[in-house]
Amino acid sequence: MAKEKGSLRSTIAVSLTNYLDAGAIVAGAGGLRLWQDYLGLSNMTLALMNFISANAVGAAIGAIIGGILADKYGRKFIYTYNLLVYMLGVALIICSVNLPMLLCGFLVTGISVGVGVPASWTYISESSEVNNRGRNICISQMSWAFGPAVILLLGMLLAPDGFLFGWVKSVAHAFGGESMPTNSLNVFSSRIVFLTLFVVAFIAWNLQRRLDESSEWKTAKACNEKSENTGLFHAIRVLFSNKIAVRTVIFLATIYLTWNLVASVMGFFQQYIYETLGGVSNEQSNWMTCIQWIIVAGVTFIYSFFIDKISHKLIYTIGLLVAISAWVLIVTIGINGKTVLWAFAVLWGIQGGLSVQIFYALWGSELFPAKFRAGAQGLAFFIVRGLSGIWGFVYTFISGDSPEGFTIAAYCMIALLLISLIVGFIGCPNTRGRSLDSIAKERYGENY
Repeated sequence: MAKEKGSLRSTIAVSLTNYLDAGAIVAGAGGLRLWQDYLGLSNMTLALMNFISANAVGAAIGAIIGGILADKYGRKFIYTYNLLVYMLGVALIICSVNLPMLLCGFLVTGISVGVGVPASWTYISESSEVNNRGRNICISQMSWAFGPAVILLLGMLLAPDGFLFGWVKSVAHAFGGESMPTNSLNVFSSRIVFLTLFVVAFIAWNLQRRLDESSEWKTAKACNEKSENTGLFHAIRVLFSNKIAVRTVIFLATIYLTWNLVASVMGFFQQYIYETLGGVSNEQSNWMTCIQWIIVAGVTFIYSFFIDKISHKLIYTIGLLVAISAWVLIVTIGINGKTVLWAFAVLWGIQGGLSVQIFYALWGSELFPAKFRAGAQGLAFFIVRGLSGIWGFVYTFISGDSPEGFTIAAYCMIALLLISLIVGFIGCPNTRGRSLDSIAKERYGENY
C-alpha cells in the first residue's frame, strides 16, 4: 500500500509535464488571433508557429534529445533541469515584442516539452505496480486534458471581452502606459495566460527534482556498465540493431502518427476553425473547446478504473470509432452550425478520453527494455511530432478559409484515423497485468 501511494504521488508530480505540454499548445492556439493582430502575422506565419512549437517540430527535436539523455543519465536528470528550459521559453513568449522573439519562445518551449515527454511516460510505468500501470498513465492523460481546460478558461476570463479584462488593462497600462494601442493592450491577456504556465512550471520543477531515480533504470545502468559500452548514442545503436525493437518503433509511430496528425490540427487550429468556418464568436469557440477538454478528463478518469482490467483492443477500437464518427458528421452535414459544432466537440472529447495517446504512452513504456526505453519512445515521438509539423503546413494549404477546403481536409482526417484503427487493432500487444520484466524477457530473451 505504501508503494502504491508512493507511485501515485510520483505520477502526479510527473504528470504536471503533460499539463505544461498541452497547456503550451492551447495557450498558443487560444492567443493566435491576438498575436496575429498585434504583430500583423499572415496565415503562413501562424502555420510556422505551429511547426516549431510544442505541437510539432519543437517537441520532436526535444523528444529525441530527451530520450537519449534519460537513458544515459537517468530520468531524474531530466526532472532536475528540463523545466528550467521550459520557463525560459515561456518567459520569451511573455516578453515578446516582435516575431523573432515569439518564434524563439515557441521553439524553446516546444523543445523542453519534447525532452520531458519520453522521460515522464517511462518514469510513470517504471514506478507503477503491475496492476496500476494503466491507471497511472490515465492520470497522466488527465493532466494533459486539464491543461487545455484551465488555460482556455483563463483565456476566456482574460480575453478582451472577458470578465477579468479590466484587470488585464490595468496591468498592461502599468507596463506600457495609458496610450498603449488596442492590439498591444489586447495581447496582454495572452501574456498573462503564459505567465500562469511559468508559475506551474516552477512548482512542478520543485516537485520533480526531489523525485527518486527509477530503480529499473539504475539496475539497467549497472548491468550496462559491467558488460558493454555506455557512450551517449550506444543505446540508439542497440535499438537499431534489434529487429523486434525497430518493428515496435514502426508500429507505435504508425498508430500515434496517424492519430496525432488529426489531433495536432485540433490542438492548434480548433478555435480558429470554429470561428472562421463555423461562424461562432471567439467566446463561443473557447467554451466549446473548454467543455470538450473537461469531457476528455472525465472520460479518462472513468476509464482509469478499468484500463488494467478490460481488453485494451476493445477500448482502442471504440475510441477510434468515436473519433471517425466525429469527422463523418462534418463531411455529411457540414461545419456551419452550432449544433454540429457542439456534437463534434462532444464526440472528439469522448475519443480524447480513450485516445491513442494513452495506448502509445502505455505500450511505448511496456514494449522496450529499460536500457533504451526512453530513447525508443523519444525516437517515435520525434517521428510523430516532426511529421505533424509538416502536416500543419499541408493542412493550411488544403483547408484554407473555405468550407470546401475544410471538407477535403476532413476526408483526409477520416483516412488517417482509419489507418490508426486498423494497424492498432491488428498489432495490439498482450501486456495487461504483466510486469515490465516479463514482457521484456518474452520479447527480447532472458538476457535482454
